[in-house]
Parts: sequence; structure tokens; C-alpha cells
Amino acid sequence: MILKNDMSAGYLKSLSADDRRKLCSEIRHLLVKTVTDNGGHLASNLGTVELTVAMHTVFDTPKDKFVFDVGHQAYTHKIITGRAGKMNTLRCEGGLSGFPKSEESPHDAFLGGHSSISISAALGIAEAMKLKGDNHSVVAVIGDGALTGGEAYEGLNNAGKSNTNLIVVLNDNEMSISKNTGALALYLAQIRSTRKYYTTKTSVKNILDKTPLIGKSLGKAAKDTKQLIKFAIYHSNLFENFGFKYLGPIDGHNLDELIEALMVAKMMNKPCLVHIYTKKGKGYKPAEENSGEYHGLSPRSQTGSGVSFSDSFGSALLSLAQKDDRICAVTAAMKYGTGLQHFAKAYPDRFFDVGIAEEHAVTFCAGLASQGLLPVFAVYSSFLQRAYDQILHDCAIENRHIVLAVDRAGFVGEDGETHHGLFDVPMLTTVPGITVYSPSDASELSLCLEKALYRDNGVSVVRYPRGSEYYNSAMTEYSSYKFSGKHKDKLIFTYGRISAFAYQTSDIADVLQAVKVFPIEKDIIDICKQYNEIYCFEEGEKNGGIGEKLCSALYMSGYKGSFHITAVDGFVRHATSASQLSKANLDSDGMRRVIGGHNAKQA
Repeated sequence: MILKNDMSAGYLKSLSADDRRKLCSEIRHLLVKTVTDNGGHLASNLGTVELTVAMHTVFDTPKDKFVFDVGHQAYTHKIITGRAGKMNTLRCEGGLSGFPKSEESPHDAFLGGHSSISISAALGIAEAMKLKGDNHSVVAVIGDGALTGGEAYEGLNNAGKSNTNLIVVLNDNEMSISKNTGALALYLAQIRSTRKYYTTKTSVKNILDKTPLIGKSLGKAAKDTKQLIKFAIYHSNLFENFGFKYLGPIDGHNLDELIEALMVAKMMNKPCLVHIYTKKGKGYKPAEENSGEYHGLSPRSQTGSGVSFSDSFGSALLSLAQKDDRICAVTAAMKYGTGLQHFAKAYPDRFFDVGIAEEHAVTFCAGLASQGLLPVFAVYSSFLQRAYDQILHDCAIENRHIVLAVDRAGFVGEDGETHHGLFDVPMLTTVPGITVYSPSDASELSLCLEKALYRDNGVSVVRYPRGSEYYNSAMTEYSSYKFSGKHKDKLIFTYGRISAFAYQTSDIADVLQAVKVFPIEKDIIDICKQYNEIYCFEEGEKNGGIGEKLCSALYMSGYKGSFHITAVDGFVRHATSASQLSKANLDSDGMRRVIGGHNAKQA
């Protein structure tokens, strides 16, 4: 057994080449066991095992810095840096995060939950190190899917002229989550298939000869190989135009080639891009054959209860699209995650996967809308955060009618801080003219989607959570709110999936559930004014949330009763969604505690 629970990069460097290959196999076994038990990202991590082993063989963290983009390919990095024995706690409450976090380990240089940020972050680190006289390297690992995001090109544009010890490793596996599309995917495919490279014998020899002590001997060893360091520089490509030295493409599962290439990149002391090609899901046949399905797995212990909100949305949109050929579906590399795979198959001409480019997606939708089409952009709440300017400027000002289907609204469980959908309501409700719906179950979702498409102008938002509904109201006709009153003196106001918990608490308080949460209906304000005590429960950020807006509206209308808001305050660590809801007092027991606690204080 090569793999050790307290394994370190120093131990890895002491291994023979054969032992490092055995280690890769053992790491894959641990990854499969861990992720199938705990959930998490499997295919992407299986594809980067050799790369990560090679990086830790050549570089010395934390002196050298690694920035992973996205961080869901960093599990092997965690294993090598002393956390192998804790992998059974991955994504568990109080255990290892599913992403790199500097507070978790000094070897984690930068948080990497969202895509396309690595080059910008790595360049900032590299410039800071240069200013401090630190000559160590910074390595950014970015996938070809993440390279479809605009920030990646902003980073490349600035990094290429920086004269820093920055190395960008482009992990080209033809995938992000859905299969990559667009001009970049075609360009990379051309590089992989066109073997017109010129060798680097002269440049590499010059570098090696100038390296004290080891240079000449290393150069001699390189000459003895059948090919002098099995990579080459492709003359005239996109990355060289940005100012990078380009090395590749290299077999990302060949340790010897990877180590040789990274050694040369390290010695260049200038921005360098190492292009590798890998197989997503490598070494685990089910993941190799269906890497999209094995991109993210749920914990083994997690049992679903019915159809997910994402699939319900996909079915509802497909049904509407069958009757109206103006409806278009847009996604940002999340066809399967947002439930659009059936729409894509049925109506390929009306389905658009724009890659990891949320800003483009929103403006693209505005363009479609300007020509009379009905675009629906399905996007995770945490990813929509990138596109605020486009919603405001490109859609709202000219009242373009687009629909944002905001998936993963609220707590998302084990993915933690980077993926919770807790900020979309405070963000979106600042946009003039916007309408926000938050259905609590599948039947409400279908009705809200139809309402958003056909009865609203401007930007309409339908937001819904990860996973399955907690109950089904069997709602057959749209209503902007639902009220369950038994003439009690206390009222619970809420919306979204946690409405199910409110109804379970209806023995101690009446329940007012908003379906259209913004703008707030006048009827909702009128109902609230009848109660002396109002308890608002909101699965979202408190500051700027609906609770605060309702409280303000009531105050302006002269309300004199008491108003209590229970919502989220700040970032929430990874755990199960049930635990997160419980700790936030947003489940039925929590609601009872909050109401009972206030009653006890009054007594």
C-alpha cells in the first residue's frame, strides 16, 4: 500500500516512478469509495489524478501555490497534502470541504467554488510574490469548460504580459459538466488533432544548460529519451498571442510526460501554458462512459422523495414549448443539472448551451426577446450572481421580457458556501420592474412558469430549490399567495419549500404563503395588518430579503404590531440541507422554537 493516511508531498517525491503510478491507482480507489459514500464530484477528480501527482512531484506547496479552477478537481490535492485520513469526512458537517479552502490547509492557496477565476487569482498571487521577492511558482489549473468563461480571457490577457512565474495548466477533457460547445471547443480539438508542432530541443537545452548543478545532467537525460521532452510548442496559437509560452498538448495520464513538461515550465520563469488532454472519469468505467452523470453524486445515504424541482421545471418548459415555438431554452453548461436535456433533444434549434458564460447568456436572452421570442435561462442561483449588470442594463432598462429559471435557490447542502442560493432575492429585487416567483412544489412551479412567460413584462424570475418537494399542494390554478387562517393572533409569513414546515406549525399560528414574492401584493400587506404578531421565515439572506421589505411596507402603512424575521445571516458551511435548515430555525421544529421563545419572553 503506497497511499498513507498522513501522506505528504515530501513522501510522494521520495517514491519511484513505478510507485507513483501505483499511488495513482490507489488514489482512484479512494476517490470512488469516498464520493460514492459521501457524494461529491467524481468524474472531474478521476481525470486529474496524474496531473496532481505530477504537480506535487515538481513543485513544493505551500511555498509554490496551486489555484484550482473549479475546485471540484482538487480532491487528489487534499489526499496528497495530509488529508487522506480525513477523506471519509469529505462534505460532511464539520469535515473536509468539497473545495479548496485556505482555512482548511495552508496548501490551499485560494477558494475555488465557481468557474473561470483561477488565472485572475493566480496572477494576483504571482504579482504579490514578485513584489515580495519570492521566486516560487504559481500554478493555475483550469479546464477547457471553465475557459469558456469571460473572466478566464481577462486573466489570460493580463497574465501573458506580466513577466511572473505563472503557469497555467489547461486540462482539456472536452467537457465541463455538459459537453463543451462553441468555437473554443473546435479550436482545442484542432490543436489536439493537428500534430504540426516544432520541437523545443534548442530552447530546452539552453534553459537546462543554464541551470546550475543539475542542468547539464538533466539535459543529457532528456536527450536520451526517444523524443526530447514529449511536448512541443505549437507555432501561432491563441495562447501564444496572449503572450504565453505554449507547451503541449500532452497526455494528461502519462506521469513521465507531465513531470517533464512541468519541470520545463517551472524553469522558464515567465508565463507559460501547459496544455494537457485527459479523460474525465479516468479509471472508473461507469464515470468514463457517462461523465455527465458522474460529475456530481449525491451521498449514498440520501434518499429522494419524488421528482426533483429541476426535472419538474424541465418537463413543464417542454410541455409549454410544444404549444409555442417562440419559447427558447438557454443554459450555461448545465443542460443536465437544470433538467433541460429533454428540451434539447426535442427542440435542438431552440436550445442554446452557451458554455460557462452567464453574462453572455442573459444578454443573449435579451437579444432573443428583442425579436419577439420567449427565452428562458435556466441557471443555478449562485452562478446567476455573475450576471447582475446584464440583468439591470441589458434587460430591465428596455423592459426586455426574459424568464430566469433560478435553480438551487436556498440551501444546497454539502456544496457549502460557494453554492448556496441565498443571495438571489436581495440581489434581484433591486432591479426595477422585476417579478419574482418562489413556488413551494412542482404544481406551483408549473403554474408560475406559465405565468412568468405569458402574463408579465420585463424580467420574470421563477426560483426553486435543489432536490424534491417537501409536500404537494396540488395547486391547479395560479394564485399569488395562499392563506390558511383560523383567527389566531399569530401569523407565519413565508415562501418557497419551507412553506411545508409552516403548514405543519399551523396549530399555533396562521400561515400566509407568498407564491409571487416580489413585488409584494397589497393583499398580503392587508392580511398581515390584521395580526399583532408576525413571524417571517425566509430561506435566504436576511439583509435585503423579502422579510425586511415586508416589514418596511407594513411600517409605512402604519402597522403597530410586532414583526420577527428568521432568515440567514452570512455564509453557511457545508452540511446536509436538513441540518442547515434546522440550525437556521427554518424547519417546523425551528419555527416552533422561535414562536415559543418569543411567547416565553412576553410571559
